Amino acid sequence: MPDFQSFMLPVLREAAEGRGRVSEAIARTADGFGLTAEERAELLGSGRQTRVANRVNWAFTYLNKAGLIERTGRGEYRATPAGRAVLANPPAKISIAYLQDTSPAFREFREKTETRAEASEDGEVAPTQTPEERLQEAHRAMQAGLSVELLDRLRALAPARFEVLIVDLLLSLGFGGGRRGERIGMSGDGGVDGIIREDALGLDVVYIQAKRYAASQAVGPEAIQAFAGSLLERGASKGVFATTSRFTEGARRAAERLSTQRRLVLIDGDELSQLMIEHGVGVRTVESLRIQRVDLSPYEEDA
Repeated sequence: MPDFQSFMLPVLREAAEGRGRVSEAIARTADGFGLTAEERAELLGSGRQTRVANRVNWAFTYLNKAGLIERTGRGEYRATPAGRAVLANPPAKISIAYLQDTSPAFREFREKTETRAEASEDGEVAPTQTPEERLQEAHRAMQAGLSVELLDRLRALAPARFEVLIVDLLLSLGFGGGRRGERIGMSGDGGVDGIIREDALGLDVVYIQAKRYAASQAVGPEAIQAFAGSLLERGASKGVFATTSRFTEGARRAAERLSTQRRLVLIDGDELSQLMIEHGVGVRTVESLRIQRVDLSPYEEDA
């Protein structure tokens, strides 16, 4: 998909032709770039806006700040005389660098909002993503780093503390009503490190195995079969095997095969760290950002 700067010239042309409704411009510019149905439906990380809509909206915003289009109503714009003058002798592409070179108003806007720039292939120095996309990309990078650090720290925990953590995580997921669980792992535990009582009387029990393995030490089918044997001895029908490493394909096939008799859930290191982050186990929030948009719709009249 083209970056949001590539949408600016088509959007300006739409506005100059008297077709400056944002909602319609999104569809027409997508048509102009030949975007597929999948590309048109692709969402930002927030899941609340399509990527193409986000890029077209920012194209409108930047053209407006440069004085090339003006707002005429809710979600509607038209080209200004300055915008029509640009189209009389259009550049190959309207970019941030072009707007900064030609519009003092845009330069002032950028000075107030400028973020770290990225060098593009044509040598221009400008962000290739919209602010929301840059923010979400930074968030993904931070989450990935957090996941790696979390797994490193988990592998360094004492075995008993790791087993307690897994019980706490499962309780946070809603097992046992969020309160009926405990670590039972000890010497001679028979391959069971913790239990979750799904009902107050303990008639329905989930058994837990928790293994702190190095990233290079995969869990094989033998470990799954041994855990299934422990469940069989206890007459149990549910088990959760959590590890800081990964499961081999053989281990996953063994769990799938054994699940015809009892339910076995496997949680590898990647899923474990994501569940901990999502449910706030072993992590804490140090800062929250609130993203807001202008919404004067209760005070504006429809055009």
